[in-house]
Amino acid sequence: MKVDILASGSKGNCIALTSQDQTILIDAGIAKTKIEKRLLDVGVRPDHIKSIFITHAHGDHIKGLPLANKYRIPVWASEGEWKGISGVYDDLCQVIETRFGVYEPVQLGRISVYPFGVHHDAYEPVGYAIEPDEGDRVSVVFDTGKVDKSMLALMEGSIYIIEANHDPDMVEVSDYPISTQSRILSDLGHLSNQQTAAALQKLIQGRGERIFLTHLSSKNNMPALAEMTVKAALKQRGFIEGTHYHLEVVSE
Repeated sequence: MKVDILASGSKGNCIALTSQDQTILIDAGIAKTKIEKRLLDVGVRPDHIKSIFITHAHGDHIKGLPLANKYRIPVWASEGEWKGISGVYDDLCQVIETRFGVYEPVQLGRISVYPFGVHHDAYEPVGYAIEPDEGDRVSVVFDTGKVDKSMLALMEGSIYIIEANHDPDMVEVSDYPISTQSRILSDLGHLSNQQTAAALQKLIQGRGERIFLTHLSSKNNMPALAEMTVKAALKQRGFIEGTHYHLEVVSE
């Protein structure tokens, strides 16, 4: 599966995933015109987008949803997150259904999308595992304060697009109010470099997996620090970047 990270960070998040002739977006957190331009830059026509999947309804994940109205693109989100989304034409709004407390997969032609619950201060935030008929599985975890066993089970064996939001020491000496610091560091906040590294220690098997570190804080993290933390954790398992796995830090 082709991965194009169109935007990542506190200013907006948007990922294009393409399998053969099908492209979906995970989040649309930058202006519609920017999404259009960046899609064209990576060879994808905006009017060819099959669906948009929203992780949660914070502004840096939904700012560009007017794109859906312009091109008549279905938008999928959990029932809870639709409480925070407005302006999408009614006939384009798709609710991710649950059965016995488990999210039902969404089938889009040759692509299956498996939503799963995450831990963030939103209504009903989710991550996604995306599985094409052919090609690599992809898992996307943006805003979450922790990674639990059920999340790990759904992420396993994929290309990993995961947030490495902050360094805890940088948060604690930042100019953020104590309440904001506490929110970021809580189980309903964001993943630290160390938490992301610990999750990847459990997931990576040294089979050449691809990792994208995303959603880095511009104030409380540095790309080199996030990269170093993850590499050090995986080295403890005997894995070397470029040999056993491939790592990319996305900081814009």
